[in-house]
Amino acid sequence: MIDQNKNNKKTALITGASSGIGCELSKLFARDGYNLVLVARNKQRLEQVADELREKFGISTKVVPKDLSVTTSPKEIFDELQQESIQIDILVNNAGFGVYGVFSETDITKDLQMIQVNLVSLTHLTKLFLPGMLKQGYGRILNVGSIGSFVPGPLNAVYCATKAYVLSFSEGIAEEIEGSGISVTVLCPGATRTEFHKRAQMEGINLLKFGVMDAQTVAKIGYRALMKGNKRVVIPGAYNRIQMFLTRFMPRKILAKTVRYQMSEHLDK
Repeated sequence: MIDQNKNNKKTALITGASSGIGCELSKLFARDGYNLVLVARNKQRLEQVADELREKFGISTKVVPKDLSVTTSPKEIFDELQQESIQIDILVNNAGFGVYGVFSETDITKDLQMIQVNLVSLTHLTKLFLPGMLKQGYGRILNVGSIGSFVPGPLNAVYCATKAYVLSFSEGIAEEIEGSGISVTVLCPGATRTEFHKRAQMEGINLLKFGVMDAQTVAKIGYRALMKGNKRVVIPGAYNRIQMFLTRFMPRKILAKTVRYQMSEHLDK
């Protein structure tokens, strides 16, 4: 339970907080004294993370086990926090997953669930919590995109399309609220050691042969940029930044072929 009146601390809501980048971000917020609302599907793992952070850093935590592929989840999260008078000062839309394979062969149910999590729920949560930030004149929003936000994504087409939306959406609303006291940052990591690739069944792709970053490092870079609030788009890692710089000079068809190679499974896996 979070009692904001008692400790007068700010509160961050983090989706996908049970593992990977979301879990590492939760640790950084807790270290700096933020109360936490942790959202993910796995209640047991969420409670474990919440207990560890509460005991180590003396913060208040609230666990909200929700599946963001369910269309009603964002409003249910918002309503539950409203009923408990919990003001969200920082929103981290980190939850997301991928579906690997040729689009004509992938499971449409999984594709649509991915769109709901990566794109629709992210938009819905932002829509619900941004007005409260604007009213108090302070807030931070971190949306997690991908280097896939910048490129066409053969064998990962729907995922990259959702992340392209996240990038465009984040930059658009960041400009709309410029000068309001609220900042919007989009974190665009490359390949990162999390459960993401295992869940998407893409552990043997060429992209993972070089330049893979750990979740802790990615989270630190994103957290630092979010708290400074002066940079809208953040690409962690020199290797990823160089790749994205070079894409500006490549014809789109060649770029798509290059990404297809990176997303293909290598023979020596």
